[in-house]
Amino acid sequence: MKIKNWHVSVLLFSCLWIYLSCSEEVPMSGIPDNIGIYLQTIPDIPQRSGDAVIGESYLLNGDYVKSGLPRAVYNMTLALANPGLNELNRSGINQDINFQYTSLINQDNVEVVSPNCFQCHAGYADGQFILGLGNTSGDFTTNQSAASGFLDGLVETNYGNPSAEWDAYFPFSRAVKATGQHLVTETIGANPADKLALVLAAHRDPNNLTWIDDPQITIPDEVIPADVPAWWLLKKKSVMFSTGIGRGDFAKMMMASSILTLEDSTEARIIDEQFVNVSEFIRNLKSPKYTGNINSDKASRGEQLFALNCATCHGTYGDNPTYTTKLVDHEAIKTDPALANSNYAYAEFESWFNNSWFGTDTYAAQIIPGDGYIAQPLDGIWATAPYLHNGSVPTLEDLLNSVQRPTYWRRSINSEDYDHIKVGWEYVTETSKNSKFTYDTTLPGYGNMGHYFGDHLSVAQRSDLIEYLKTL
Repeated sequence: MKIKNWHVSVLLFSCLWIYLSCSEEVPMSGIPDNIGIYLQTIPDIPQRSGDAVIGESYLLNGDYVKSGLPRAVYNMTLALANPGLNELNRSGINQDINFQYTSLINQDNVEVVSPNCFQCHAGYADGQFILGLGNTSGDFTTNQSAASGFLDGLVETNYGNPSAEWDAYFPFSRAVKATGQHLVTETIGANPADKLALVLAAHRDPNNLTWIDDPQITIPDEVIPADVPAWWLLKKKSVMFSTGIGRGDFAKMMMASSILTLEDSTEARIIDEQFVNVSEFIRNLKSPKYTGNINSDKASRGEQLFALNCATCHGTYGDNPTYTTKLVDHEAIKTDPALANSNYAYAEFESWFNNSWFGTDTYAAQIIPGDGYIAQPLDGIWATAPYLHNGSVPTLEDLLNSVQRPTYWRRSINSEDYDHIKVGWEYVTETSKNSKFTYDTTLPGYGNMGHYFGDHLSVAQRSDLIEYLKTL
């Protein structure tokens, strides 16, 4: 019996549709058609220009944290646990100091060693030291104020109280005692910087920034972890931090770390002038090149997948890159909301900051909460494991295939333990949390849910996409 031509056409079309739907050669998008309603574009704000060379020198050797341990006390305590390998290529009194500390001579000719910005903003990936990389080996799992009495005793025994050395040390001791108990995290690598900012603000007068012994704003009990974004991404963004709360003048926002030990707003203004240069240096940092080999054919296919599945939020790369800072609403991103929500819970901190010297002085910075997270630029993404805003996902493959994300996982702190196939940290899946090295995604704020945009991809497509991400 003869079949009508239109029946043949329908049959052929159906077969073609089935073939195309199953073929791994046809990229498909995991981005919802209505994603635009969940994206808030945050406009750029002009930043002050400075001298990047001066900024680098000040960042590596400057006195933005002026109080610390007298050098001899540092040598007999922190130096033993943190040997200096001169990763920053410093000279003089800093050439044998661990990169997370800076030695300086104060106005009373006392040499002190103080924590610096690289406590959070430098680290290793695949055995390579990278300035500006978030430090994923920082250990905040113990109350760091517990040792303050011991350190007080060493300074008093060696130098006396009163003494010039005690005066140089006291602001640092005071800050550690006030903050340590509030910053305890559940695993190595989890960073409590958001909470640190709040605790320090609680002990500062908002107008003149002088120290106040009794906290003036409520300090919540919870410590919500963050994964520190890479510094080299800042030049593309119009906001700071994963939650996008840092608006306005970047230099002013950065130098807020100095309230750990600074005397008052007069000193803050001096530091602010230098941080214009620091901001310029940071905004000129380049992302590190991938350390392994790249399959160009796979990467080319992956670039097409990226355009369909990632570029809407994360921008484009190559010869004509594009990026616009977007805050992705929680309804779309669905990642652990605790860090973003904590900014709502810290309304007193928001008010303190926005009405303080930081928020009202010339070139003001502002804290503006939002219900979601920033879609970060992806330059150098290979180096920035673990992933998501709280570092809950150890590799890119796990990020793009949510069903295989481990609930409990452990990695070593050896930076050479790097997985070039899955791209990220080598790790061991565990059945429960048994040490500070185990990441427990069942804890509040440590969840690994959300960002499901790669789940629809096949194994081959996911591998191609990861190969392209290595090139960024």
